Amino acid sequence: MFYRILIALLLPLVTIAQSSITGKIVNANNQPISNAKISVIEQNNSFYTDESGNFSLIQANTDVHLIIEANGYKKMEVKQNCAQDFVLVVEQVSSEKEIEAVVVKKEQKAMNRSVKAVTNTINLSQKELQKAACCNLSESFETNPSIDVNFSDAVTGNKQIKMLGLTSPYILMSEENIPAIRGALQATGLNFIPGTWVESIQITKGAGSVTNGYESISGQINYELLKPIKEVPFYTNAYASNDGRYELNTHFKTKFSEKLSSLVLLHGNTRNQVNDMNQDGFMDNPQGKQINLLNRWQYNDAEKGLVSFFNIKYFKDEKTGGQVGFSRTNPSGLWGSQVDTEKLELSNKIGYVFPDMPFQSIGFQQAFQYNKQNSLFGTKLHEIKHKSYFSNLLFNSILNNTKNKFITGVNFTYDKFEENVVVNFTRNYDRIDNSVGAFFEYSYDNLNNLSFVLGARVDNHNRLGTFFTPRAHLKYIPFERTTIRVSAGRGKRAANIFAENINLLASSREIIIQDAGGKLYGLNPEIAWNYGLSLNQKFNLFGRQHELVLDYYKTDFQNQVVVDLENPQQVTFSNLNGKSYAASFQAELNFNILTHLDIRTAYKYLDVKTDFQKGLLEKPLQAKHRFFANVAYETHIKEKGQQWKFDATFNWIGEQRLPNTKSNPINYQLGDYTKPYEMFNAQVTRTFSSVFEMYVGGENLGNFRQNNAIIASDNPFNAYFDSTMIYGPVFGRMFYAGLRFKIK
Repeated sequence: MFYRILIALLLPLVTIAQSSITGKIVNANNQPISNAKISVIEQNNSFYTDESGNFSLIQANTDVHLIIEANGYKKMEVKQNCAQDFVLVVEQVSSEKEIEAVVVKKEQKAMNRSVKAVTNTINLSQKELQKAACCNLSESFETNPSIDVNFSDAVTGNKQIKMLGLTSPYILMSEENIPAIRGALQATGLNFIPGTWVESIQITKGAGSVTNGYESISGQINYELLKPIKEVPFYTNAYASNDGRYELNTHFKTKFSEKLSSLVLLHGNTRNQVNDMNQDGFMDNPQGKQINLLNRWQYNDAEKGLVSFFNIKYFKDEKTGGQVGFSRTNPSGLWGSQVDTEKLELSNKIGYVFPDMPFQSIGFQQAFQYNKQNSLFGTKLHEIKHKSYFSNLLFNSILNNTKNKFITGVNFTYDKFEENVVVNFTRNYDRIDNSVGAFFEYSYDNLNNLSFVLGARVDNHNRLGTFFTPRAHLKYIPFERTTIRVSAGRGKRAANIFAENINLLASSREIIIQDAGGKLYGLNPEIAWNYGLSLNQKFNLFGRQHELVLDYYKTDFQNQVVVDLENPQQVTFSNLNGKSYAASFQAELNFNILTHLDIRTAYKYLDVKTDFQKGLLEKPLQAKHRFFANVAYETHIKEKGQQWKFDATFNWIGEQRLPNTKSNPINYQLGDYTKPYEMFNAQVTRTFSSVFEMYVGGENLGNFRQNNAIIASDNPFNAYFDSTMIYGPVFGRMFYAGLRFKIK
């Protein structure tokens, strides 16, 4: 396997390409000019437009310098920066017949790193999200090497993400910079955000901004929803797969005026098919159904500098899993699981930019959520109701000049939990959390090669006390195409141990909480420092440019809620006694061989260790080594918008340490480590016009299935039953198909 990885890493050094820039040349009557000569000054070469006036070139840097010549037209010189997408129209006044317009547009990247941001931020566009079926937000990262996606257990079908070796509770999940997935739905909330609702995603590694709170430890994932003013009047996406999953997404836009628009987003999915591909007597995927509704309003008055959003969101989801034959109405003495989730959310944002001072603005965000989740796993029960309110007041301005900017504000958070747990004990954990905080963040940019952000906040929490959160980011460009980023910051959070580890109830493990005298289930809050260094290097080879990115991040915990699974009949929650850290190194190489052919390769090494009761051990179910490759190709768009799109993703996942099972009977024991395995996903999309396309794809095309995914599946009510030792897929090969249609 390693020789394949070596070849894949070395191949880009032989054939590397750069960003494709496309354009079109027309005359005053908007008629294409064919056979026009285009000379690229920096490359000292020339080429010609086709019969439709189109051209494309591989650009070595962000500036284009072109000389355009055509018979009967005056010679024209064009200089333009291509750092962002743009359309350039150049007009000349001349007695001669002139070239009326030159349109130059840089091809939009599906995934790119923010050039201007001081933080290490990766932007995913809708184009990237459509490379896979992307049924919900937890499945939106399968073509991204920075995020790992794993099943949490072999019963519920829930997927969790990891970044920098840490699971989603340590990642701040925000919806348009409002904390969104937390509390009761911390472990499952990603499964309830339909992928078609998402306009873009920003992934920030390391310490995030203090403006979004104090809970971020390993990074932040912010997703932007579709904007009513920008959307088409109607859109639909239908999806079906051979595992019995069916989904329908429909969007309706109503434009009331030039300033006011509304967007209604509807999502529904169902799965009634029973699958047991590994023949262990348990359903590979839970049966269930979901209805999801979002009504979004946008008011935009550019003249007055006012913009506002208001959202109403509701969803209800039911899932049933467990032994084949189990149903809610007829359990028949079988082991089963039921997870019912309901949510209502109201949120709004309003922003005002001072007309005479465009560098100065004020904004207000607020959100109310009601979350309810009832979970039954065999004889274990978890019920939680979570009411929350979040508000944030922000003010942006400058100090003397635009090189010196700042943002300051205050926010308030209120959480009310009603939580009941019936496991090997029965207990009520009702509680109220509230906090108020103030923050200040200063940004400096010399407009050349140095910029940094220094932020700090002070919060007062009724159970965490009063505490200080500092964070710092620096970006330095020592050479033209070399960018270095450094970050450091502190995070603090209250762990909701049952909601965040709901998968552990799908086992017969006895639950033990080692009371440390704290105010959070008897435990103390989690505190960690994160440090990061990133190098982004762009360079030419054989006349073409490519990008190499090296990232190293380390998270050191001062305190942590340790989840100890080393006794196979128990799970112990305790405060850290010793040390715990997560170190992550990633090398990523992005290139393309031909126009419209993009290739990404990445290698990731994770060193994640914690002091458990048996000593310092690797974090279980965490691969130390991972290799990733993605190939995406698009044909040229024809006049009627017809196009083919091909996408393939390869993941090699190294061995993972398994929790100790040696005290189990021999037939219920697992090895010390898993074997490495490979995953292949692919999708083909056929665009028939600018409004209609169809796609087909497959996941896990190599048909890998984990053996012994459920310990004691033959006797789930005994003391050894455990469905949480999941490190790979259970269902095996899966195929899907779908269509997208819109009315402009």
